[in-house]
Amino acid sequence: MIPRYSRPAMAAIWSPESRLRIWFEIEAHATDALAELGVVPRAAAQAIWEADARAGPFDIARIDAIEAETKHDVIAFLTHVAERTGEPARFLHQGMTSSDVLDTCLAVQLARASDILLADLDELLVVLERRAREHRLTPTIGRSHGIHAEPVTFGLKLAQAHAEFARNRARLVAARADIATCAISGAVGTFANIDPYVEEYVAGKLGLTPEPVSTQVIPRDRHALFFATLGVIAGSVERLATEVRHLQRTEVLEAEEYFAPGQKGSSAMPHKRNPVLTENLTGLARMVRGYVTPALENVALWHERDISHSSVERYIGPDATITLDFALARLTGVIDKLLVYPERMRRNIDRMGGLIHSQRVLLALTQAGAPREDAYRLVQRNAMKVWDSDGALSLRDLLLADPDVTALLSADEIEDNFDLGYHLKHVDTIFARVFGHPSTLSAE
Repeated sequence: MIPRYSRPAMAAIWSPESRLRIWFEIEAHATDALAELGVVPRAAAQAIWEADARAGPFDIARIDAIEAETKHDVIAFLTHVAERTGEPARFLHQGMTSSDVLDTCLAVQLARASDILLADLDELLVVLERRAREHRLTPTIGRSHGIHAEPVTFGLKLAQAHAEFARNRARLVAARADIATCAISGAVGTFANIDPYVEEYVAGKLGLTPEPVSTQVIPRDRHALFFATLGVIAGSVERLATEVRHLQRTEVLEAEEYFAPGQKGSSAMPHKRNPVLTENLTGLARMVRGYVTPALENVALWHERDISHSSVERYIGPDATITLDFALARLTGVIDKLLVYPERMRRNIDRMGGLIHSQRVLLALTQAGAPREDAYRLVQRNAMKVWDSDGALSLRDLLLADPDVTALLSADEIEDNFDLGYHLKHVDTIFARVFGHPSTLSAE
């Protein structure tokens, strides 16, 4: 992943140093378990740890040089460890195969990456709840097909996003549990040359669970689910980013990204304030979702093992997690500093001469005795006049002047159907469903 979209903690998980350290711990813990079983000398197992402590960081250049000759990364690593360790190194990798190291390492990395992503989601959820409560009763227009529909509140928009990301968090918790499995079962996964106890021991040391049946590799349906979950989260990132982008359009301008002092929006037009962060999030989300299909295609491996999945995962493991980590942090910052314009929201609500109250009038007419089709026709013929006038006319006034309507509804009854607060009466019920406790903050 390019540094522009990387954060240090997540990037460190995928560094060569981190990968090699996990490889060593897998090998050394396995040797400890073998020592407990009496397969290797206890002194040799202890000497392996002691030699590593004395030697310090692995020499990545040396490992690369060995791999250039052997064409095998795990053998190159073990050769380097033997150079650092001496004679006790002959007890490393007893009964193991390369996939035991590679797959277990990937499980550790994905589990650690999940922990960072879960923390990212927690931070985003806190910000979404705070901003949702802040604008719990800030009226804004709801849109369907991009067209004015009926009033909602800006707080409800953010509460919906909170509920969506809370579901995503639960999905990621489940995906983390599914991916965090350890395989130390030897060639083709039969434990022929290594006791199952070793797998249990290593799994316990690394915070994993033993894979029930691994063949020579951990089944890739687990990985497919994990990356699919990241793809769903990315979809939610894009959905919220797209909402902000729409609201920032000049013709709408109900909310916009924070524009810092000294920031420039365009090299040519000094007046521009562009939604660059949410546009960036849209692109990043596309990248994360793009890794889902290769992960799904990795499920179908030949027999007990092939390595067609390997090159794919060397890309998508780091890139998907690093990109999503960056995107979630950026989205949290966008929502935290989002500029919200309640007065503009109210002007937009009023923009179309009260058309947003048409359903209430329709229902009132049916309650007064009009067949639904007749009621619909009466409201629509007046509503279309307002539409054609671009909001210059008032639906309320036209209805009051329509004898077919006033024959069924009094002036006061017509007036009652143009109450904005009517649409907001169940906001607290929805908030209680989302946040689990009553709202206490009033609208700004």
